[in-house]
Amino acid sequence: MDLQDYLKAVAKKIDFEADEYSLAVDTTLQKASSHLLLGGGKRLRPALLLLSADSVRKGASEDLFYAAAALEWTHTFTLVHDDIMDDDSLRRGIPTVHTVWNQSTAILAGDVLYSKAFEYICRVNNASDSAKIKAVQMLAHTCYELCDGQQEDMEFETRSDVTLAEYLGMVRRKTGVLYAAAAGIGAILAGGDMKQVSALYTLGLNTGIAFQIQDDIIDLTVPSDISGKNQGSDLRENKQTIIAILAREAGVDLSKYKKAELSKEDIDEAVALLTSAGVVEKSKGISQKLIDDAKQGLSVISDSGEKSMILDMVDYFINRSV
Repeated sequence: MDLQDYLKAVAKKIDFEADEYSLAVDTTLQKASSHLLLGGGKRLRPALLLLSADSVRKGASEDLFYAAAALEWTHTFTLVHDDIMDDDSLRRGIPTVHTVWNQSTAILAGDVLYSKAFEYICRVNNASDSAKIKAVQMLAHTCYELCDGQQEDMEFETRSDVTLAEYLGMVRRKTGVLYAAAAGIGAILAGGDMKQVSALYTLGLNTGIAFQIQDDIIDLTVPSDISGKNQGSDLRENKQTIIAILAREAGVDLSKYKKAELSKEDIDEAVALLTSAGVVEKSKGISQKLIDDAKQGLSVISDSGEKSMILDMVDYFINRSV
């Protein structure tokens, strides 16, 4: 099975669980918390967890589906809350939760998803209690870091002097740690030793940062009908992304694009300006360096089909357009 077939198979299982979850009870909050789950998604974090488990112990993933679901539910909780804070109206090509219902319901929907994630971890079979405790601890600390990263991201919006190092630190917490947790939890529950867990955690961390850099590039360069997101929203909101930081270093002024609405002409102009200044290419270079380092760190994991797919997934993170 190649990577794309594997990702489709994992996504199908997660989609089925999302359908089952949505039908568990018929309440407004259940519908709201199911909304983005039913909207699909790449399901990359569950796939990374399962591949990491199998790279440590062949066949371990057969008992870890609920742990994989826990990572997807956690990710979706962050999306629901992020959309509220960013006041985005579109996610995965569908209206965001707070625009369909209201802000209060969306906050509660995110909280429900967060809670459900820990329940899923505890439902894992054929893993020791000590391994499950470590997995829960890792997920709990990850959620703390996710919130810390999001807070820092919001604070950056009021600044015009955010450095590249500050940005990468924020992205590490906001995005990197959840991929790190996916790989690390998979290794823990599969019975991996400290070196294996650490190597996979670090791989997830680096590739998660690279994933966010690619997201920043996608936000700028990919039309909404392809990405499923509002193109140029980072420009509109004056977000201190890697694009904005490198643009400032290159002497490119993006202040004119901070406004309520951006036209297609505005976005095309910004893309051309940033491309000609080398900003987009430099962003991709930083992402590639993170990926290369992540691959080298996986030398402690024995070669296998699962390890090969992990390496393929790492490459996919920085070559995708959605």
